[in-house]
Amino acid sequence: MAQQHSNIDTPRQVFLVGLTASNTNLTYELEELANLTTANNLEPVETFTQKLERPNPATYFGKGKVEELAEAVKTYDVDMIVANDELSPSQIRNLEKATNATVLDRTGLILDIFAQRAQTKEAKLQVQLARLQYQLPRLRTSMSVSLDQQTGSGGSGFTSRGSGETKLEESRRRITAQMVHIRQDLSDLKKGDTTRSARRQENDLPNVALVGYTNAGKSTLMNRLLERFGVGSDTADSKQVFEKDMLFATLNTTVRQLTLPDKKQFLLSDTVGFVSKLPHNLVAAFQSTLQEAANADLLLHVVDVSDEHHKDMMATTEKTLSEVGITDIPMITIYNKADRTELTYPELSGENAITISALDSDSQTALIDLIKKHIFNDVEIVTLHIPFDQGAVQAKLAANHTFLSESYDETGSLLTVELSKLERELFVTYII
Repeated sequence: MAQQHSNIDTPRQVFLVGLTASNTNLTYELEELANLTTANNLEPVETFTQKLERPNPATYFGKGKVEELAEAVKTYDVDMIVANDELSPSQIRNLEKATNATVLDRTGLILDIFAQRAQTKEAKLQVQLARLQYQLPRLRTSMSVSLDQQTGSGGSGFTSRGSGETKLEESRRRITAQMVHIRQDLSDLKKGDTTRSARRQENDLPNVALVGYTNAGKSTLMNRLLERFGVGSDTADSKQVFEKDMLFATLNTTVRQLTLPDKKQFLLSDTVGFVSKLPHNLVAAFQSTLQEAANADLLLHVVDVSDEHHKDMMATTEKTLSEVGITDIPMITIYNKADRTELTYPELSGENAITISALDSDSQTALIDLIKKHIFNDVEIVTLHIPFDQGAVQAKLAANHTFLSESYDETGSLLTVELSKLERELFVTYII
């Protein structure tokens, strides 16, 4: 069963272990694993790898490498091993027995980090559900330890397992019942989210969602845009999203409204970041968190172009989006953090890509212009005639639009304005 392993004072030293297969980029994955361990307040001190086409079903590594690892545990006095893959319960048990060290696999590590980062009720429930799904098939490993301690093998040498098996079944039933309860709570929360989403859609505002690898700069970009275009209290610190140079700095989805200088408005969503080999249970659990992205009119795929592995990160993001059913939505690829490279910025690459630095005002402006081309592409310039006795209609237009020209005749106002297709249908009786 996965346990949280962070220590507030001194990071716990660990070994990283991984297998090289013909179709994997182990160097990249181990660098990421090192960042994940650091994010969980663990300190990697040595890395062990072995070239195998498939993991040893009993011990992950081959026999010789396991012996080498066990000797290193003694030499370095390290008591934890972090594996780059998800291990089976028997692999964890056998590795721990052979090395006399605690073994944590990649899935357990990521679940630990998510459990610490979760702030909202929904995020906490989602992580709890994923952890229970992870723990359920591993109960036998943890139960066998406690049962051995309870029953022992003294006296006649006879060991009764009957009560232990009953406790194992009870634990399974308890965890299954917890999962059912959590799913119901999440379903109730989702109903509230659906209601809020429906209200936003009633306002007829385009929805733009930030997606991408964790630590690519999504939250930083959102906060910089909020500072310039946030509506009212959205510019306040309390309305900004948490940002920090660390993996999975924030897990919850945040939605804010932006109003541009020409009064055009849209909603901007910041979503949870991705990472390679993201546990399937966690992807499934966070499907509702990504609902804003699923309902978006436009996705902004934020990429840390300064990272040498950014192409792998892009592939991971696209794969994860596909896994949760987010497909066929227009997307702009944003190559962010160009200030850390030799690239020039802001610089457009066609209609669907741009190189920027989220901290640069010119980059922000260029990005907004590109977003406008996508989400306001059905806008047309029209002239309306609003009778003087229908001032409320003109006031509504003025609140959300900048008039390109304004004049009057004997019966009303002549207004030239940009309107979307839906707005043109709404004001069709006034268009001349």
